Amino acid sequence: MHLPHQRGPLHDLPDDPAAYDAVLAGVTEEALTRLTPEGGLEHPAARDDIGDTSLGITSLLALAWQRTKDPRLPEAVRRSLAFHLRERVFTEDNPGYPNLRSRDSGLPYARYVLDAGAHPIGDWPSTVWALLQAVNVLDAADGLIDDEQVHELRELASGYWKWLTEATFFNPQEAGNQAIGCVVGGLQLARHLPSEEGEPIRAKAIGLYVDEIRARRVRGRGALLPPEHGGAYDNNYGPISLSFLARAHLVSGEEIFAEDGDALARYIDARLTVGGFDNGGPRYSEQHSGFESVLGLRYFGRRIGADLGRYRGDTRWGRHAVQRDGGIDGHFAFMLCWQIQDTTPWHRDPSKDPLRHQLRAGTVSVAFEDSMTPSLIEAAGTYYLPAAVDRQHGFGPVTDGFLLCRPMGETRVRDLRTDALTAKLVTKPVVGRDHVLRHVRSLYVTDGTSLWVTVAVERLDGTPYLLAGMPYAADDGDRVRRTAEADVVSAGDLRLTHPPTESVDHFDTRAERTQEQAAFALAADPRGYGNPDDGWRRLVTSSALEADPAPGAPEEQHVFAVRYGPGGPFAPSFESTPAGLTVRTEAFTALMGDPAGDTHGEPELELTPR
Repeated sequence: MHLPHQRGPLHDLPDDPAAYDAVLAGVTEEALTRLTPEGGLEHPAARDDIGDTSLGITSLLALAWQRTKDPRLPEAVRRSLAFHLRERVFTEDNPGYPNLRSRDSGLPYARYVLDAGAHPIGDWPSTVWALLQAVNVLDAADGLIDDEQVHELRELASGYWKWLTEATFFNPQEAGNQAIGCVVGGLQLARHLPSEEGEPIRAKAIGLYVDEIRARRVRGRGALLPPEHGGAYDNNYGPISLSFLARAHLVSGEEIFAEDGDALARYIDARLTVGGFDNGGPRYSEQHSGFESVLGLRYFGRRIGADLGRYRGDTRWGRHAVQRDGGIDGHFAFMLCWQIQDTTPWHRDPSKDPLRHQLRAGTVSVAFEDSMTPSLIEAAGTYYLPAAVDRQHGFGPVTDGFLLCRPMGETRVRDLRTDALTAKLVTKPVVGRDHVLRHVRSLYVTDGTSLWVTVAVERLDGTPYLLAGMPYAADDGDRVRRTAEADVVSAGDLRLTHPPTESVDHFDTRAERTQEQAAFALAADPRGYGNPDDGWRRLVTSSALEADPAPGAPEEQHVFAVRYGPGGPFAPSFESTPAGLTVRTEAFTALMGDPAGDTHGEPELELTPR
């Protein structure tokens, strides 16, 4: 089975002016066919996320008219705008909406679901999206719509802004992408008002960003990130936040948006594999945005010099939102407008700077958690997730059912690159159930095709093994498919084990189930609301690669050695010296320094290709 949402890299979609004109031409023809006698442009099957959809298609038609002057468009824009102003503006409180600070304000807002009280929780973001669609229409209004409609639309946008920032609590869902989108709406609205009205809105928008978003950032993998539904990052909404930061910087010129966007972009670069696969987040574990991410990935990828466009988006939404029949849905259409208007080219080369939380070369990559335990390994087109044993998740030595990967003290990292090899040495102190402090040294070396992992630790009791990951997915053309296979060899015996029990808290990679489905089954909240990562942490066991200790290791140590990806015979040798542990493989000789490190406690690392 294929993973449903992780598809092709977003930078593979053509984005030259001719390609975007073709997209707008397709939108135009479908919209003109769909336009109802009342002026509506909504997809007939649309039910939720509907409050901004007709106006979104109106904004795309307005942009198309700017670029082509198609004579059919002015009438369609005026009729569809009149429909929104007449039929999709609500001023009476939605029954059951819980986030009002002021009742019966009479201010306009957009509904997530049109029926009163049907699903009011989504009204805040729907109003943000409607505000952004409105200001996009205002951007293209000159010569297209008459003064009366311009005045009505400007008043409506101002009312949306007041409802979002005065009548309700700001950012009630604790969703960074929604909150930054609201800030962008205020910044764009300010440009359409006289300075005495616009400047206070601009100042308030920036103030909200500083006080309500930036001050509440959450730390993840060394970076401060906009909070997303209670977590630091979501692989669907995180790149969308990056797009909003790009637009905020383009509209305002304020460096704060560029600085924070750079930080988020570097974080995304570090957690993405070479193949663009990503996993995890506090809202959706495996659902990926499409066109909504393009602006931010392209804009900040160029700024930081990284190929962020390798991100595997949902290319079914590669241009705009669609319904199940493939028909256009105007939801989030402002993002397509913005990416068409911004002509920043993709940066397609990898960043050359070593990143603490990433090892990357060629087609091999390792993304690391805060603990410097791999969160994702990619080699030979296969993606490995941390495995689970006795409710513990990660990569590392296991003794008597206890996984030694959680640091108890400072974790040290040393990066090294030669002409042919890229390496990272991670040294972390860990404590087992026996309360003995041990130093786990993990060496990751890649030639861009294969990945060698060597783990050394003071000798362990019992029959230890290395928990070496769970093969989960593999590239399959422009798709990603589930897998239970692995191209891995080990110096000691290697096993691919599977849970003996079929139940929700035991994940067997041979079953047709995704990580996201399993995580939501274990989560405390309904799918779409809870944190699937919290659910996944409740997993008891999973399929797992288990590697026995390598033969020939020094007596005082247990050493584990595995290779992910292709290669010939694998028979590494090891030698303990006063300087540390020397490892010899078919591809390199490496010195893993003594755990005590140099005079500053930093681990020594030497690497020589063979």
